[in-house]
Amino acid sequence: MDIVNKKKRSEMMSGIRSKNTKPEQLIRKGLFKSGFRYRVNSHVFGKPDIVLKKYNAVIFIHGCFWHGHIGCENFRIPKSNIMFWTCKIDKNRKRDAEVLNYLHATGWRICIIWECAIRGKSQLLKIDKTISKISKWLKSKRVWIEITSDKYNMKS
Repeated sequence: MDIVNKKKRSEMMSGIRSKNTKPEQLIRKGLFKSGFRYRVNSHVFGKPDIVLKKYNAVIFIHGCFWHGHIGCENFRIPKSNIMFWTCKIDKNRKRDAEVLNYLHATGWRICIIWECAIRGKSQLLKIDKTISKISKWLKSKRVWIEITSDKYNMKS
């Protein structure tokens, strides 16, 4: 059972932004400070949060709930309207997979940053650590990096 009524839940969910979120702004600020120049709101397929054309790289900053981060403490299907949320999250995951497959097939390098990697008590320290990982990745020839809470996966 949900702890808030349906109207309040609707208000809360509609207040969540899809662009210019705080995690996006923090990553962009850190990249700019590190000397990287990028585009936001570009016309690249899948609408990545950040596009670094010079490095042929795109960065997605995924919310753990909305993108269904499996194994993350920030992702739980709500107890009310389970069928709706399960379908919604599954559809988001499927769309994410299609976008990533297309971008990879067309030669883009991909970085996925999960919200849990940059959220929490030591947020600024986590941001610095994440920016450092992105910087190293951009300067390398690696195709893929996925950054999650204190766990960094790099794939060639």
